[in-house]
Amino acid sequence: MLAVISPVRSLLLAIFMLMAGSGFMATLISLRLEQAGLSTIVIGAVATAYFAGLMVGALRAGRIVRRVGHIRAFAAFVALLSASTLGYAQFTHPLLWSGLRLIDGFCVAGVFVCLESWLNERADTNARGSILAAYMVALYCGQAVGQLLLGASGNLPAVPFQLASMLISLSIIPLCLTRTSAPPPAEATAFGIGTLFAASPLGTVGAVTTGLMLGAFYGLAAVQVRRLGLDLSRTANFMMIVILGGVVLQWPLGRISDLYDRRKVIVLSFAATLCVSLAMSLLAPAEPWLLVLGAMFGGLSFALYPLCVAHCNDRLLGTERVAASGRLVLLYSVGAALGPVGGALLMTGWNAGGLFLFIALCAGGTAVFGLWRQTASDPVPAPDQQDFQILPRTTPVASLLDPNTPDAPAIEGQQP
Repeated sequence: MLAVISPVRSLLLAIFMLMAGSGFMATLISLRLEQAGLSTIVIGAVATAYFAGLMVGALRAGRIVRRVGHIRAFAAFVALLSASTLGYAQFTHPLLWSGLRLIDGFCVAGVFVCLESWLNERADTNARGSILAAYMVALYCGQAVGQLLLGASGNLPAVPFQLASMLISLSIIPLCLTRTSAPPPAEATAFGIGTLFAASPLGTVGAVTTGLMLGAFYGLAAVQVRRLGLDLSRTANFMMIVILGGVVLQWPLGRISDLYDRRKVIVLSFAATLCVSLAMSLLAPAEPWLLVLGAMFGGLSFALYPLCVAHCNDRLLGTERVAASGRLVLLYSVGAALGPVGGALLMTGWNAGGLFLFIALCAGGTAVFGLWRQTASDPVPAPDQQDFQILPRTTPVASLLDPNTPDAPAIEGQQP
């Protein structure tokens, strides 16, 4: 394993450091906005700005990479992200912070385009699965470890932003000093959303719904659990446990979906997410079971996107899968941009657990849709199903690391 990932160790170190610095910003910003006395709707709107930036990055960041190359583009995106992170420490104003979150989302999209296309270029055909697994571990572990910086401020409110900026800036060093050559830029390919929906309605709807749920969660979960009675330290632990739980269940659920009708596994996962979310919405303040349920929620909800991608791949030609993954990432991002607004509306009307109620409604609606799809069409025969592969919700370039995906040109795309 170490020999396999050795050629890309600088890229893995870069993504770990970057996510350690930027992965907790959504949590920190939502808590700071609530502390400033702003409404839940405003907090949700600021969170939406980040995912709007991701959508813009999905459409534009790839062009910048093709124009100036991977290392220069990566350095530019990271420098701008580091500067915007320091901007939060200067003024606390929702309009300013919305603009900064828009910039953050665009920069993160660009960083993922750079790193994932680079990883794809360096991955040997027989090592793609191992490299993708190492990439996922580095990404999620960095994001989880970063949550611990929430309590680093003490009496100095600017300290978490300064630490985040330092880590983000340092992530440039492994790539600038690497002896690994950057890949040549690739041209983009297009795939219609209507064509994707016709091929896999459940996979398409599931990608949007997953965006709605996780966009709302990342933008507002810290505020919600604080209102349930968790202090700052336990809030950081809750967020970290959800992220780590998201890594644990992806592989088992994926392997089960390889053995049975994948639609049933998707429907059951959405139904289980519904139950866990309802349980969290009804919990009394400071209930210790919240951490256990959080781990279960992370395990189930984080697995939904790769399950939906795998279901779409089952119904597409091999040459269509990479291009289709670009549309799926974009659909996920659209859902993620709308999720914080929907979650904020329910938190306003159902303060005790409105966010988790919103997530439960999204999961329940998709589960019902999935049950209907099982009666409307036949399943893909088991021998024809593609093997499940754990995928991040970042860019379609990551799908090229899937050993089941044929070689194809990278396309621009994005997301956290």
